[in-house]
Amino acid sequence: MFAGGPVIGKLYDNYGPRYLLITGTILHVFGLMMTSISYKYYQFILAQGIVSPIGASMIFYPALSTAMTWFFKRRALALGVIASGSSFGGVIFPIMVEQLVPQVGFGWTMRICAFLILCMMIIANLTVHSRTPPNPRPLVLLEFVRPLKELPFALITLGSFFFFFGMFLPINYIILQAIRDGMSAGLAGYLVPILNAVSLFGRIIPGYVADKVGRFNVMVTMCFFTGIIVLALWMPAASNAPIILFTALYGFGSGAFISMSPSLIAQISDVRQIGVRTGSLYAIISVAALVSNPIGGALVVGMKGTYVGLQVFCGHVPGGWGHDACGEDRSGWDEFEEEGLSWRCWCWNLR
Repeated sequence: MFAGGPVIGKLYDNYGPRYLLITGTILHVFGLMMTSISYKYYQFILAQGIVSPIGASMIFYPALSTAMTWFFKRRALALGVIASGSSFGGVIFPIMVEQLVPQVGFGWTMRICAFLILCMMIIANLTVHSRTPPNPRPLVLLEFVRPLKELPFALITLGSFFFFFGMFLPINYIILQAIRDGMSAGLAGYLVPILNAVSLFGRIIPGYVADKVGRFNVMVTMCFFTGIIVLALWMPAASNAPIILFTALYGFGSGAFISMSPSLIAQISDVRQIGVRTGSLYAIISVAALVSNPIGGALVVGMKGTYVGLQVFCGHVPGGWGHDACGEDRSGWDEFEEEGLSWRCWCWNLR
């Protein structure tokens, strides 16, 4: 879904959101409908792994880019409100699917989801409209990489890349870790809806604060907050209460990143090129999103089913830069032991 950003961003800048939304609606719904009748692995890859995400990408980017043309002073808050819609969907869909599959089967569950998305997209197609007219320009491949020559854009991209390296790990592994630590499967199934529910507030409140005290200030703070709670709360959590608390707090912190990153790009960009620049950012960080979960799984398998390696990897990446306690006022490698395993990390002196 993220990798199509540059192409879709260019199409948005040239032609506006209308045709992208129509095409995206058709592909997204069609992909889910085909998933409902799939039986072989390659069919699921084609339908739900390729066709449906291409359609979702054509919906995702125009929605964000259009909103940025209408707001300036309260842009972060506006994008937070818009992004909160996906949090609301993230609460509804997991519960809906879990309840429907035993009653109507997988096929009809997917069709019901597709029909619900179709109804929502009819509203989006009728209401989404850009403030700025399309600005057709010839395709120049360099315009996708030219923003990386700008230091602010390059640093935002680098920071976002590292955040995406860790962001999806708790979302995908928290249920497995909770069940391993004794949580019932029924309760564990609600962890992702809890994360998405609190993420709704994480996408709105930091955006509201960011418009007053600075978007970059709030983003840096929330990135550190997200990394810290992984290390300080998720790592030692071994019972229901701390796992649920971590899930809620992580939803708040990660939600801020999702909603605010487009506003950072908009703050340093010409609004007429917002589609290409936002698309280029997400296309690059999509690589991190793709490979992070296999890396996390390899860490769990390599450590014989324990999650400490995954948690250390996840917690150190979103924070970006941290001052580990080396015991000395210096920068350099530090070695320590935890749960019988030897670790080696780079400690920064940030004074």
